[in-house]
Amino acid sequence: MKAQYARAALTAAALALLAAPAQAQTTLQLVEVITSPQRTEVLRGMVDQFEAAHQGVTVEITSLPWGQAFEKLATMVQGGQIPDVVEMPDRWLALYANNDQLVDLGSYMENWDDADALNERTVTFGSIVDDTMYMIPYGFYLRAMFWNKKLFEQAGLAGPPETMDDFMAASAKISELDGKFGYCLRGGPGGANGYIMMMLNMMGHDDYFDEQGNSNLDDPEAIKGLQFLIDLYQNGYAPKDSVNWGFNEIVAGFYSGTCAMLDQDPDALIAIAERMPAEDFAVAPMPLGPAGKSFPTIGYAGWSMFEASEHKDEAWALIAHLSSPESNLEWSKFVGVIPIHEGAEQDPAFATEQYAGWFTELNDDRWQPTSMPTYLEEFGYFADVVVVQSGQEALLGERTAEDVANEWAEYLSAAQQKWLAAQ
Repeated sequence: MKAQYARAALTAAALALLAAPAQAQTTLQLVEVITSPQRTEVLRGMVDQFEAAHQGVTVEITSLPWGQAFEKLATMVQGGQIPDVVEMPDRWLALYANNDQLVDLGSYMENWDDADALNERTVTFGSIVDDTMYMIPYGFYLRAMFWNKKLFEQAGLAGPPETMDDFMAASAKISELDGKFGYCLRGGPGGANGYIMMMLNMMGHDDYFDEQGNSNLDDPEAIKGLQFLIDLYQNGYAPKDSVNWGFNEIVAGFYSGTCAMLDQDPDALIAIAERMPAEDFAVAPMPLGPAGKSFPTIGYAGWSMFEASEHKDEAWALIAHLSSPESNLEWSKFVGVIPIHEGAEQDPAFATEQYAGWFTELNDDRWQPTSMPTYLEEFGYFADVVVVQSGQEALLGERTAEDVANEWAEYLSAAQQKWLAAQ
């Protein structure tokens, strides 16, 4: 009889356990768009730390290849597969923010202990659209010139180019070496920065528009900047297939010794430092234009939250974790960006010859880092589709520099005038 009561009690207990509500489990979707296996591994490690501190929250990471990321994320969002948190490049921010798809993070930051440690640049760029904090940048990408010391020595060159004329001359000299080229041209995905920098350098200023909203990219001097890159490519100072090169190809072209110069952000150091001894290369500031100035592009990416998220508090907690001084310093060292917190640049990891060019650009008035007009919602498509297609046509001699520059100016003028009308 006692055994029967015991079995009945156990059965009742089991039924009660089954009837009890399970512990709530939240799954966050995080989309990464500037990807590599090593980079994703570092991100996964930071997310693992977050999950350990937030029991009941799981984060699933989706990594989109950069070359197709713009279209793939847009397709996901349009199809209702909207992530909670996304790695948001600066050039896409306005598109999603102006369509009311991103959360204003300002109210969350009011109660965030680490908010006061963010440097001024971070707050300014994170709120570049409507003065609203739609993103917390995780670091800044600033262009500077990598140069191969051995190839320069073999070509009889004493140091990196100081001016654009020097840059063309050095490219020609190095290209005389058997199987070598002066410059790793980026004609494929992400090539917009290279074209824009050369156009601004030749203009001598970075005023993208006049007061009426007309783009200055069709200025005769700007067209000379575009022609500069076309001439460099058509003269054989860059590999023939570089017309299609994206980030991975240009970086590989540099560390393999195929070409002696590469303009890139600090993130290129990841792969280069793994494959080249530190004494074989350095980073110099971008060459100066005829006016004695240079306009290296400064870009950024960061963490944004989609308005469609059903787990906003948890999504904010994830963004706060990824943006903490400890996490951001770890991320910056690996990814290769200028950190977002006050004083982080004093870390010994950034006090090397390889970082010298970037800090020259930040501290010398001859270099004026320029942010492209990413506040225009049409800019993402312009940079990632329009410029790549028409730029390749120009490099291949299918269109003139003037024709392409006029197309770019017309596109941007329409976008700027639309933006001005809405203000």
